[in-house]
Amino acid sequence: MKNVLYIIGLSLILFIPTPNYAEKIAVINVNEIFQKIVTKQAVLKQLEMEFKGRLNELQNIEKDLQIQEKKLKENIINNKDKDLQSFEAKKADFLKKINQFQKDNQLRHKEEHNRILQTIKNATKAVAEKEHYDIVVDVSAIFYPENISNFKNIADLVINKVK
Repeated sequence: MKNVLYIIGLSLILFIPTPNYAEKIAVINVNEIFQKIVTKQAVLKQLEMEFKGRLNELQNIEKDLQIQEKKLKENIINNKDKDLQSFEAKKADFLKKINQFQKDNQLRHKEEHNRILQTIKNATKAVAEKEHYDIVVDVSAIFYPENISNFKNIADLVINKVK
């Protein structure tokens, strides 16, 4: 009885079709693509222009506070509590503005970074479909880098597609 079950099991294994495995595998280096695409430089310039006004305002406030602090230190004997409180209030307001500026700046950089990554993802998908690749893997996800040469690197095609 065991032999019959063994033979039936073995014959089932031999005659059941196996799933199709990925035959065409490509690799990309997302970081390399991100650094090379022109879009990134344009976005950085755009963000710089977007925050330039606020940055100039903060720099002017900082200069004014430094001048005011210098005056307060020079006239330490003649200072009034009102002047010190005013200075401390301006300094606290300045620090709040800096923190908000940094948060806004980081948020916008993150938004644009994600937008660029989405563009890279869409371009990669389009190239993979056009070239009939079954799987596209980021280089950083490969555990055995010495085997990378076995895969087609499509980073240049993706960069061209993004441009």
